[in-house]
Amino acid sequence: MSSVASDSLALQRLYHWEATAPTRVALTQPMGGGAVKDYTWAEVADQVRRMAAYLQAQGWEPGSRVAILSKNCSWWLMSDLAIWMAGYVSVPLYPTLSHDTVHQILTHSEAKACFIGKLDGWEGMKPGVPEGLPCLSYPLSPDDAIRNYEGWDAIIARTAPLQGQPVRAADELATLIYTSGTTGKPKGVMHSFGNFAWALQAGIERIPMNEHDRMLSYLPLAHVVERVLVEHGWLRTGMRVWFAESLDTFAADLQRARPTIFFSVPRLWVKFQQGINHKMPDQKLQRLLSLPLIGGLVRRKVQKALGLDQCRIAAGGAAPMPLALLQWYSRLGLHINEGYGMTENLAVSHLTIPGRNQQGSVGPTYRGVEHRIDPQTGEIQMRSPALMLGYYKEPEQSRASFTDDGWLKTGDKGRIDAEGCLHITGRVKDLFKTAKGKYVAPAPIEDRLGAHEAIEACVVTGANLGQPVGIVMLGAEVAARMADARERSALEASLAQHLKAVNAPLDPHEQLQCIVVVTKPWTVDNDMITPTFKVKRNRIEDVYARYYERWESTGKKVIWHSD
Repeated sequence: MSSVASDSLALQRLYHWEATAPTRVALTQPMGGGAVKDYTWAEVADQVRRMAAYLQAQGWEPGSRVAILSKNCSWWLMSDLAIWMAGYVSVPLYPTLSHDTVHQILTHSEAKACFIGKLDGWEGMKPGVPEGLPCLSYPLSPDDAIRNYEGWDAIIARTAPLQGQPVRAADELATLIYTSGTTGKPKGVMHSFGNFAWALQAGIERIPMNEHDRMLSYLPLAHVVERVLVEHGWLRTGMRVWFAESLDTFAADLQRARPTIFFSVPRLWVKFQQGINHKMPDQKLQRLLSLPLIGGLVRRKVQKALGLDQCRIAAGGAAPMPLALLQWYSRLGLHINEGYGMTENLAVSHLTIPGRNQQGSVGPTYRGVEHRIDPQTGEIQMRSPALMLGYYKEPEQSRASFTDDGWLKTGDKGRIDAEGCLHITGRVKDLFKTAKGKYVAPAPIEDRLGAHEAIEACVVTGANLGQPVGIVMLGAEVAARMADARERSALEASLAQHLKAVNAPLDPHEQLQCIVVVTKPWTVDNDMITPTFKVKRNRIEDVYARYYERWESTGKKVIWHSD
């Protein structure tokens, strides 16, 4: 690993802000009903020290794992720091997992305890918590967790703070980040304190951040991007972090935080776009934006309505950002930087450079990151000082993830242009062969197919069929209107036209036979999508493959499927 300064490690950053900015507000936590609670750096450090003392008093072996199962909140970050200060390893879980996956992660990681925090689906997850596992609750935990488990406030009130400045070495294991993987069971990616410190050092060069910045934390902190950008960005720079209260209050949360740095997944950027177009048809919006004086006023008004009028750096990632979507936001004055990375490299791999038009690519590497394309497979390979230590308790899978000379095999295909920018072209293993004996790369076709405003998620598939098919799931609001025959007929006509547009630039063997609209939603609970909303291709095959030939034989361009 490339060396990192000891004062850039996570705990040392907490001690720095405790000493130099004790009265500065560090976190703003919604408490319900519009009320918020601010935590200064001194208050954060005091509560972390008290919880660390409590955890350390349990007498577990150094390096023991302690889990966090919660939506984003102030106590999530303080729990993570307390686990580290006590000498343990944190294991975050997505707050939307099925009980089977909760059980699998808690048992596989051998967690000694679990923090149970803010959760919407606790009743469904609770059966996955192993019997007898000690659990602790937050002030905003579900009612039965507060009743049945030791509470954060009670522990803090009776426990004296841990003294001194306990530190963890750069090469020590900090956390297990269980991947949300689109195939198989989640794997525990091992990362050290030094990995995080190096990632922030590289990241800040590309995305300059400082103590005056504001961020809204709402994507799961169990996800690598939120963990690096928000948690470790906060520790590194001393910026202020707001938390979103719920989906229902998200617009108000954005208005309250008015973030200067905002990251989101393509799905939400699309929803923002649809919300704006619902209030003002896109044709009218584009006409107004083209007018010299009025265009500037409209841009500012739309940005303010989104809560992004103070946003100086906007970014997207975790899934491909359609070029048309990036261009649409550019016309609004929001230039979205697209990034590329994985849990295995702490998401610090590639990012477009702010101020440059590198749309259509994910930009060049961060400084200190190397990339190459495997000449045989077209696979993107990379290496950096932020690469994982391996998969927890999975030595064979760990070895298989690297080349013999130490490069991470990403599983993605791509090309590097003359400017050094990386273009993602698909997945190495997602290619499938039709009955005509020709290979189809689904990812670029899915980008085009998913551009229809009614489509929430989609998959292009069809191994051994004459032509591929596109399977789509509608957005919830659109799906709710499909009981009306006229609405359904209008959508069917719109999708048929969209199919023509999708097929127009494709080679004959790539063109979609039909669009299949599934009426049963794809959810985390039915294992069709990951917690980060990536569709699980293997599950699509398991559920729908038996219908492929029937769909192909109908001759219809739009098919409704209700199973």
